[in-house]
Amino acid sequence: MKKALMLWGGWDGHEPRQCVEIFAPFLREQGYEVRISDTLDVYLDEPYMRSLDLIVPVWTMGTITPEQEKGLLNAIRSGVGIAGWHGGMCDSFRNNTEYQFMTGGQWVSHPDGITDYLVNIIRHEDPITEGLSDFWMHSEQYYMHVDPAVEVLATTTFHSPNYPWIEGVVMPVVWKKVWGQGRVFYTSLGHVARDFDVPEAREIVRRGMLWASR
Repeated sequence: MKKALMLWGGWDGHEPRQCVEIFAPFLREQGYEVRISDTLDVYLDEPYMRSLDLIVPVWTMGTITPEQEKGLLNAIRSGVGIAGWHGGMCDSFRNNTEYQFMTGGQWVSHPDGITDYLVNIIRHEDPITEGLSDFWMHSEQYYMHVDPAVEVLATTTFHSPNYPWIEGVVMPVVWKKVWGQGRVFYTSLGHVARDFDVPEAREIVRRGMLWASR
């Protein structure tokens, strides 16, 4: 049986526990043994971390100790997959650049707050996005600093009344990459749990978790 760790905490505004509760049943249906934790100390258990197939972190902002960060990054480097969304993965631990190097991106702004924006699928042949069409979100449109080495699967284009100088900027929304032997999946979708009522957003996370898994 495959093993997944889902970790929630940090800023409550992103509804981390509620989002974990959306996807934990799916992983169990796929045959995973799912452990849900609300402490970063789980990253200190090296044998357990290396035994995992998948880590799903949902932890916005906060701080992580050097030992906790090392445990997480070493597990991924050894082949454990990681999959996450929105600020729960790419606005965690703002002072930890090695963590950001692993994720492939870092949130810097949502220029217009909650807004309507179009998500454009640009890689229709990839297993994470295959068969999906462009779709609309009513949520935060993330402006991010992104590693140029990521493989981008979907994007969004900014039309910002508050920041007109970013008009037309094309920003990655879904990407994947590797970190050592581990696979890394991320999507900037999923500000709050109800965002996953959008079928495409929910399906992208489901497929991304399965793709990232060892």
